[in-house]
Amino acid sequence: MATMRAIDIQTPTGTGPASALYINDSHPRPIPKATECLVRVRAFGLNRADTVQREGGYPAPEGVSKILGLEVSGVVEEVGSGNDGEGERWEVGDEVFGLVYGGAYAEFVVVDQRMLVRKPKGVGLEVVAGWVEVWMTAFQALRLVGGYSPDKVTSILWHAGASAVSIAGIQQSLQLHPEIRVYATTRQDAKSEYVVTKIGAHAAVNATKAYAKADGSEGGTWADEVKRLNGGKGVDLVIDYVGAPYFAANLDVLAVDGRVVMLGMLGGMVLEEKTDIMALLMKRATVVGSTLRSRDLGYQRRLRDFYVKEVLPKLVDGVYRAPIEVMSWRQIREAHEKLEENRTMGKLVCVVD
Repeated sequence: MATMRAIDIQTPTGTGPASALYINDSHPRPIPKATECLVRVRAFGLNRADTVQREGGYPAPEGVSKILGLEVSGVVEEVGSGNDGEGERWEVGDEVFGLVYGGAYAEFVVVDQRMLVRKPKGVGLEVVAGWVEVWMTAFQALRLVGGYSPDKVTSILWHAGASAVSIAGIQQSLQLHPEIRVYATTRQDAKSEYVVTKIGAHAAVNATKAYAKADGSEGGTWADEVKRLNGGKGVDLVIDYVGAPYFAANLDVLAVDGRVVMLGMLGGMVLEEKTDIMALLMKRATVVGSTLRSRDLGYQRRLRDFYVKEVLPKLVDGVYRAPIEVMSWRQIREAHEKLEENRTMGKLVCVVD
């Protein structure tokens, strides 16, 4: 049996802290199915979903590699024997990148042929490894789940504004309409300044601070400040990863007929007692959750095609800013710790060396 190196978790349960991550020198090498390619990995992107999976909170779907990692770049090593008649034809040696259900933290990974994207000329493999998950997630949140339309959405709020997904989402939001207003929350003043001056948000609010209420009295929250910045009005679309701690404030900041898209619950999953949810009725609010990994292959293929047509050209041309920090996969423990401690402003990518 052919083997490869892969990032593994050195605990009896296969889950654990960042300190349990290590490079396993003898992991079984995957074999591509008829409609898959085997890709020799050059680099892989890191996502908060990886840290949650590592801790046991986001298990891989049935039949999917237990190895961490949802996005990858590399070189086609082997092409499966079949093709469904759609999409590009791949050859050994093609430089590619794409989204996977799991398995990217390794020397080799199998990828559905329709999910692969050809690497643009003049862009490094380590760069495109960070161009997949967050940009597709942001597009999905805005257009497919968020249901953006110019007649209904004139203002958007992105939580965790300096995260890689929100950096992607803020920029995509700004391209939707010339008059759209885009806001963000962060937990540090430096990050608020960054998403305004470097990424282009109209304003960013430090969610750890106290603000004045609409009547000028003390005791307000970030929601009061966002509404003030938006001319005293609520926002039409909120993209949230925090979960329970922001739930009530999300309803507060929301406009009538607004929508909250929940992409994660990194702050907690259980609401406080006596949380007031009357705004769900009074504002005719919609709250919807979504994870990209749970979507079937057909959905992900359609999303991939949207991405290639509408997002990738702007990344290549430099319209979108995609800050990336590159580390060696030998630093995987440090990389996960950095991600968990929110010491990033952009995307972390690990190179397989």
